[in-house]
This record gives sequence, C-alpha cells and structure tokens, in this order.
Amino acid sequence: MKKFIVEDDFWELFPTAKIGVVIFQNIDNTVKNPDEYQEMLSHAEEQALQHLTDAEFSSNEVIKVWRDAFQKFKTKKGARSSIEALLKRVHKGNHIGTINPLVDIYNSISLKYALPCGGEDIDTFVGDVRLTKAVGSEDFVTLGTDKSEPPYEGEIVYKDDEGAICRCWNWREAVRTMLTENTKNAFLCMELVDDSRLPEFEKALSELAKLVQDNLGGTFKTSILTIDNKEVSIY
Repeated sequence: MKKFIVEDDFWELFPTAKIGVVIFQNIDNTVKNPDEYQEMLSHAEEQALQHLTDAEFSSNEVIKVWRDAFQKFKTKKGARSSIEALLKRVHKGNHIGTINPLVDIYNSISLKYALPCGGEDIDTFVGDVRLTKAVGSEDFVTLGTDKSEPPYEGEIVYKDDEGAICRCWNWREAVRTMLTENTKNAFLCMELVDDSRLPEFEKALSELAKLVQDNLGGTFKTSILTIDNKEVSIY
C-alpha cells in the first residue's frame, strides 16, 4: 500500500501548515466539452480578482504569505508559488487556458480561493510519496525539457522513490507524474500556510472533491494532514 507522508523536516519549517489531499479512483479525465471548462476558468478568474485588492501585486496577503514561506528554504532563483503564478496572469489580464478536466478544475478552485492546488497521476508513483527536504540528487524533468534539473539540497519537494515530483514545494511539476487525459487515479493536493484561512481552505477542498466527482465520476477520500496527522494511505 502506497502512502503520502509529510516528513518531520517539513513540519520543523511549517508547524502550522495544512496539506489537503483528495485521492480519486476510477475517474474519466478525457476531454469532452472544453468550452465548459473554459467557462469555468473564466468565471474563476473573475472571482480571483477579489483577492487582489492592493495595487502593488506582491503586497496582497495571498501573495505575501507564500513569498514569506519560500524564504524559509532554498529555492531556484525566481521560483514562485503556483498560486502567485496563476494570480499574476489574471492580474495582467492574461487568461488561463484549458489543459485537461482535472487540471482545469483544480486551477479554477485555486483561483477562486487563492490557494495553491496541484495534482498527479497515482499510477506513475514509485513507492511512497513524501513532502520533505530534498537531498539534492533527485531526478527531475519538467515540461518543455528532456534534461534533469535536480532540486537543491534542502529545497522543499514532493518526491517518490524515482525522483522529485514537484520542485520548490508547489512551483513546478515533473512530466513523469503529471495528470493526462489517460489518468484514472489521481492525487490532488491543496496547501495552506496562513492558518487564519482554515475555514476557506476546508471549503475549497470540499468543493474541489465535489467538482471532480460531479464532472469525472469515480470515488474519493479526503484528508487534511497536519503536524499531528502526518500521513495517509493513497491506496
């Protein structure tokens, strides 16, 4: 049985963080109606603007908390949280395009609630998945390249026995485990560093799970990992 484990070296840096996980089985992620998902994303872009009330982009709290978090570990120069990347595009008036249903759904939830969301194909995992500090030698190949760019030693990463799955916590993911139209079993995650937003976080996680099931079928289980609840079985 595979597990997702958040290691102690992560909790030492972020003792109050929450990692929401939704494990989906037997979904249908094939693209059937891209216009429907584009509409979902467009609506989420409008909702995202409510989180950007400060004229100076980096001063908005939903951006600032992640800038501060990324200061606590070694990161690649210029690396930003996934939610900052999404919100920056919206802030500049650049629309988010569709990729596949799962990614479109988690991007829409991410925008609506200004929380980082991500997802991976469970069937590509090798051994347990861990959120931890990198050793620095983990294999990592991201979209648009065929060259491995290992994380820095001490960088926060998601990893399995084969290598890094996502670098700089939630900055960029590996091609090896990414969600595709062929994905049947999915690992979706949502991350919280600002404890004052816990009610929104719980609502967003629940909405994410419901949207996926309503649109793609399958079964799911939801968990929130904390310093007192550090692991969950994947299947």
